[in-house]
Amino acid sequence: MKKYKFALIGCGHISYKHINAINKIENAKLEAVCDIKKEKAKKKGEENNIPWYTDYHKMLENENVDIVNILVESGKHAEVFKDIIKYKKHIIIEKPMALTLSDADDMIRISDEAGIKLFVVKQNRFNAPVQLLRRALEEGRFGKLILGTVRVRWHRDQAYYDQDYWRGTWKYDGGVFTNQASHHLDLLEWMMGDVESVFAKSDTFLHKIEVEDTGVALFRFTNGALGTFEATTCTNPVDLEGSISILGENGTVEIGGFAVNEMKVWNFKDKKDYDKEAFNSNYIPENVYGYGHELYIRNVLKAIENNTRGLVEGIEGRRSLELINAIYESIETEKEIFLRFKPKKCKLGNEWNEKNI
Repeated sequence: MKKYKFALIGCGHISYKHINAINKIENAKLEAVCDIKKEKAKKKGEENNIPWYTDYHKMLENENVDIVNILVESGKHAEVFKDIIKYKKHIIIEKPMALTLSDADDMIRISDEAGIKLFVVKQNRFNAPVQLLRRALEEGRFGKLILGTVRVRWHRDQAYYDQDYWRGTWKYDGGVFTNQASHHLDLLEWMMGDVESVFAKSDTFLHKIEVEDTGVALFRFTNGALGTFEATTCTNPVDLEGSISILGENGTVEIGGFAVNEMKVWNFKDKKDYDKEAFNSNYIPENVYGYGHELYIRNVLKAIENNTRGLVEGIEGRRSLELINAIYESIETEKEIFLRFKPKKCKLGNEWNEKNI
């Protein structure tokens, strides 16, 4: 069995989830880490007894690796990707894959031309309750889909946004729709199908940031179903929920908990042998990131090994990014936005022009 060697670019908070996942996989090995902040790179390198760098070019020139995980701030995903494509390494990139659709399209095209695979992290798809929901959907147990709902009610204080220059900015981060709730938006679209149109509203209530801390959106899916999306980082004093509900003519499922980790409702007109597994799929993660990274990376390695399509490669990662851009376009224009579209007013990925927050 080939052992795949990984290198990480970015040693911020999410890096420990990637490191822990890689260390648990028998045919994976963390080879090196890099961060422009020396103290972060050194800490991760010494903790794992591996080389560490502050220049990713030097790391990729010196280290023999197969896969590079890009874990820098969202607004720099495309820049780093384009800068390292010449090394011809497969790439795992944290959500969202980019902030602008033009960057995402470039990344997909460039990876195809280079003959490498581009994977976008959507680890919540691998949560056990979510996998059961997807199975029921693929088996047609819901019948006609009626309504899909996502709620992300999390707590982030001002100190969270003040940790780094990029947090809460349009150019490098985006708001609650882009950062905290993008995984849940991905789940909703994965279950309900492509979105035909969206109408959204947002506001900034409790934080001194450029972007929204609270927003709502209404969807019409191409299959005729409706959807609602609610997201906020103003839940106090702690996280409340990260949940998804799917209603169809023949069944209802709700997955709750603070990280889409708890089966709340599993009810279908027809009964199946595996129904009894539904409530046994619950688990309590240590934080909102859940435990899906290991299964996600295993899926990546399987796709590379067999030269098959991973569950979330570049084009699939683009779907939710397009929807996020459409949400922001709707907010700015105060109009219903029909997909496919070309962003004109969406601020995501651009410098903020106003002087005061």
